[in-house]
Parts: sequence; structure tokens; C-alpha cells
Amino acid sequence: MKKNMGTFDRIMRLIVALVIGFLYYNGTINGFIGNIAVVLSGVFVLTSLISFCPLYLPFKINTQEKK
Repeated sequence: MKKNMGTFDRIMRLIVALVIGFLYYNGTINGFIGNIAVVLSGVFVLTSLISFCPLYLPFKINTQEKK
């Protein structure tokens, strides 16, 4: 699995995941949509930690910085 996410992409995903987590905990989003949002934020955190997004592969997207 080759890394295909850059630092900015990873940080933005973590921020979005934190915002979704806060909104869910606060009760702003709830029900079915809230559950879907929490799962999505979990995926964001996981992909940020491993620096790999499987959805980038078919579109040949690579946001990792060039060395």
C-alpha cells in the first residue's frame, strides 16, 4: 500500500472528523444521519493515520508532497 495522502489532506480530514465528533456529541446531528457521519469521520481518521485513501486509486490522485 503506497501512501497517497499529503500532510494538508491528512490534517483537514482530522479536523473534519473532530468537528463531526463534536457535533454528534453535542446533539446537533443525530439519528441515522448522525450515525453515518460518525462512521464517515472514523474512516477519515483511519485514512489520515495510514496516509492512504482507497478512493484516490481509481482517479489516480496523489496529494503527497514530492521529494
